[in-house]
Formats: sequence, C-alpha cells, structure tokens
Amino acid sequence: MGRIFGTDGVRGLANRDLTAELAVDLSVAAAHVLGEAGAFADQRPTAVVARDPRASGEFLEAAVVAGLASAGVDVHRLGIVPTPGTAYLTSLLEADMGVMISASHNPMPDNGIKFLARGGHKLADDIEAAIERRLQEPWERPTGASVGRVGDSRAGLGAYVKHLAASVPERLAGVRIVLDCANGAAYEVGPETFAALGAEVVTIHAEPDGLNINENCGSTHPEDLRRAVVEHGADAGFAFDGDADRCLAVDAEGQLVDGDQILAVLALRLQREDRLVDDTVVATVMSNLGLSLALEEAGLTLVRTAVGDRYVLEAMRAGGFTLGGEQSGHVIMSDHATTGDGVLTAVYLAAEMVATGRDLGDLATVVTRLPQVLLNVSGVDKDRAGTDPVLQGEVAAADAKLGETGRVLLRPSGTEPVVRVMVEAPTEDEATEVADRLASIVRAQLRL
Repeated sequence: MGRIFGTDGVRGLANRDLTAELAVDLSVAAAHVLGEAGAFADQRPTAVVARDPRASGEFLEAAVVAGLASAGVDVHRLGIVPTPGTAYLTSLLEADMGVMISASHNPMPDNGIKFLARGGHKLADDIEAAIERRLQEPWERPTGASVGRVGDSRAGLGAYVKHLAASVPERLAGVRIVLDCANGAAYEVGPETFAALGAEVVTIHAEPDGLNINENCGSTHPEDLRRAVVEHGADAGFAFDGDADRCLAVDAEGQLVDGDQILAVLALRLQREDRLVDDTVVATVMSNLGLSLALEEAGLTLVRTAVGDRYVLEAMRAGGFTLGGEQSGHVIMSDHATTGDGVLTAVYLAAEMVATGRDLGDLATVVTRLPQVLLNVSGVDKDRAGTDPVLQGEVAAADAKLGETGRVLLRPSGTEPVVRVMVEAPTEDEATEVADRLASIVRAQLRL
C-alpha cells in the first residue's frame, strides 16, 4: 500500500479512492495511535467530527463516527463547520482529537479526512505514518458500556462566531462587504461574524445543496465576487474555499488581492501592534518575490518553507512566529488559530481598513508582484519530477539565466496528480516563455 496521507490529510475521489471502509479503518487506527501516545490519559477519549456540505460527507461522517465509537471514543458531531472552526472547537471542548471531513478547494466529487490532535493541531508526519501502519491490524474491540457514545454539539458554531468577532477591537459599522462562501462550510459563519461586527453584508454562493461546493465560485473562482463588489458598491469582498481555511480578497474596484498581499498587509498591522514575533513572516516557496521585497523594505524577515500549510505551521511553531501563510490565501494567525482561517483573515483585513482609514486596494499596494506563471502538467509521472537529470538540468539553467530578477520552481503536487511549473520573471512574456518550455520538457521526460 502506498502512502495514504498527502500534504493535507487523506484526499481522493469519494467512494472510489476514499471509501466508507477506509474512513472506518482510518478512524480506528487514529484512535489507537493517539491513545497509545498518551493523548487520552486515563479517561474515556473524546473526539469532535465536522464536515463541509459535500453530499459524500454524509456517508463519510457516518463512517468516521462509527469507527471512532467502535474504538471506544465518545464523539461530538458538530455538523457543517469550517476546518478552522473544527480546530477551535477541538480545543474549546478539550477533545482528545478532531476530525474534519472535507476536500477543501477540490471539486465536489472529491472528499478528504483531516485529523487534529488535542488542542486543534494538525498531526505530525510521524503520527500520520503510525496511523497508516495500524490500518486493518487485529485489535480487541470494546463491548457493552465500553463502546463510544455519539451526540450532537450544534452550539459550537455560535461559540466559534463569537471567537472570530472578538479577535479585533474595531467595529465595522458603515462598511459594506460582499462574501463569496463557495457554497461551502462558511455559508453561516462568514455572514454571521461580519454581521456581529456591524458590517453590511451581501452574500453570494451561500446556498449549499451538497453538489455545488466550489462550483465556479469561492477562492478558486473569484470572478463572481469581483463583479458583485462593483455592482453593490461594496468596500471590499472576500472569497472562501469549501472548508473556509482560505481567503482571497477583492478591493472596491474589483481587483483581486492575493495571499501574498494579504500577508504583507497583516504583517504591517502586527508589526505596528508589536505582535509580530521577531519581525518574521513565514511563507512557502510559491510566494511571489514581491512579498519578500516588500517585507525587506519594512525591515521584516521572510522565512520560506515547502508548499503546504502544515509546513508553514511547523516553521511557525518551531520559531514561535505569529503570522504565516500561502499565496493561495491560506493565512495562519497563531494568536487566534492553530490553522489557516479564511473568515479570521477577512475580519482582520476589514478591521485594518477601518483602523487606517485606507481602502483595501491602497493597502495592497505594499506588494509589487513580479509577473508569475503557474502551469499544471497532467498525465505524467510526478514522482520522478525531482530526480530526472535532464529536467533538473533545464530547471537549473533557466533559474540561473533569470538570476535575481526571477526564479523557477518545479514540484509535484501533494494533492493532485500533476507537476506544477512556476516561473517568475521581469515580464509576463518572459515568464510564459520559460514556463511553456519547461512544461514541454516535463511532458517529454516524465511521460507515462
């Protein structure tokens, strides 16, 4: 059996790659591993389980709950809650583990399972590896009063909204905001949080039916949000993904504000408030060079990690840093959350607009982005991307030619069967030319 866990839990086509049987087995193995690690102490273990609105989440939730309860874990079902809300409630309810059923920004037919440790933290690689090793092993099943009990904890959503609203001192009265909820897990939390802060809220794509999550909407498709902000004369707009751990923004003119710009705006706020530990921001290798230059200009340091919020989190925890994130809008503010939180990010951006009296477009000018081209090459053997000598030689040559004026990054995706080719250069034409050439070499060298 190959490795099951990717960069963000277990993910795949629901009912084919990710089946009910696998969900049961994973949940049982997770209960055993975390139990042996001492997370459960001497009392009956507890878990919280939540999901996004995907239709497949209904049967996967049932399977996860069944697996946990059969292993002697008491389960609190939270219902439809964002991933960061699940992490927050895992901590608030002092549960021994949390489970989020979601494929985040992936299309509706996919789904995923993310496990959280006590305190709402994602599992380390060695813990995930231990869970994989324990799949389908023989075990002594509890019986009678020793099996886990299952109940619903619907009040958790309100507690999470209060937590988000209390994260900033500013009120948003007089601010008009458009929220694109991606027909996902933030369809209630997003509007309720902004309303609690006094904002005038316009919502789009906030009617999930189990089938329309991420469908031409949300952070991966912000076109509707850009139009809606202009049409409603809004001050800003925010787009979440399916599980609301990401947020991209749109200014009053309908212009997109990406994760790099968001990180810079938030970094300057935290620096001003003396809350940016060691004047450092953590981002991945995918972040634009423009972010690095903007932070350097402000006297701040950028630490880069591998792609994936888990690696950003690891670096933040290791250094005690308070801000990190990805260009995709996955922003982590460790003073308030243990994972990326799209609604929290949106709240902070709106609050900074109020605090400074500046519009979002003006705030975002702190970052001048270099032209960046990202190509996804499918139908190739992504596992050979880092070892093929011809390909690696071409990448090194392109990188050397660009020098300090750009860069090349080629990597296999951790969540999809593709190789990603990213090129930054002084001009769009040059970036496109280099990216197209490298993509052709990927297809030739890594063909199946």
